[in-house]
Amino acid sequence: MSSIGFIGLGNMGGGMAANLVKAGHAVTAFDLSEAALARAEAAGCTRAASAAEAVKGVSIVVTMLPAGKHVRAVYGEQLLGAVAPDTLLIDCSTIDVASARAVIEQAGERGLAMVDAPVSGGIAAANAGTLTFMVGGEDAAFARAEPILQAMGKAVIHAGAAGAGQAAKIVNNMLLGATMVATCEAFALAEKLGLDLQTFFDISSKASGQSWSMTSYCPVPGVGPDTPADRDYEGGFANALMLKDLKLAVEAAHGVDASVPMGAAAESLYQALVNTGAGGKDFSSMIRFLKGTAAGHPWLDRNHI
Repeated sequence: MSSIGFIGLGNMGGGMAANLVKAGHAVTAFDLSEAALARAEAAGCTRAASAAEAVKGVSIVVTMLPAGKHVRAVYGEQLLGAVAPDTLLIDCSTIDVASARAVIEQAGERGLAMVDAPVSGGIAAANAGTLTFMVGGEDAAFARAEPILQAMGKAVIHAGAAGAGQAAKIVNNMLLGATMVATCEAFALAEKLGLDLQTFFDISSKASGQSWSMTSYCPVPGVGPDTPADRDYEGGFANALMLKDLKLAVEAAHGVDASVPMGAAAESLYQALVNTGAGGKDFSSMIRFLKGTAAGHPWLDRNHI
């Protein structure tokens, strides 16, 4: 088993660190939140007083941080100069591709192996150890990272060179955001047209309109499998996080001159939804927004889109 320094114990990182402990690894953890540190300690982690202390003497570092600026700062100012020469670095944050590549390049200049390994699956999957990891980096670094990531997930996929994990994550989530908007639109229209929503689900989930957002994550309470819609849209994947990923995708598209009209439309809609104060609700709560029930927001018409 490995000695692991884990930085970033939020909604996702806390469950991930706990699963590494369950797999038999010795985890030293750090977060700026005292409550997060206490939960990690209760899960079997050893608490550290700083990021540099958490990575001292370990063989592997895992980070789960909010944004590219945090990843650049933590690695550039605290970690790269504190780890042992043969330490493997794994960043599981969802950030912009350029930042991922820049930090991996900095690590390489110091002779350190590093991969970007963003996740898909949400809080429940982080706690259950069923995340999907999309990994960018050299083959040798991926081979070292794979067994560690397998302790936290159900699927570990090598997407390509440095930054490829981030590219795969933001493109996948752009598709997810756009299909969720379309699914919510469809249910809202079906209801207006007088269709029974369970009947519409039974038809569409077996017809050409089927998608993951329809079949596995239905945004209508009481229809389909149990989803955050059945819990007042609590838990799951927050609107604010979907908006973050959509912004990253649209920004990346601009950088390579790619046309993403559906992605851009989804970004605009999730921005409007988050502006109502619903950033913490699950992203399937878009249906409330489209029906005009999110924070009293009026029905969106074609002039708003």
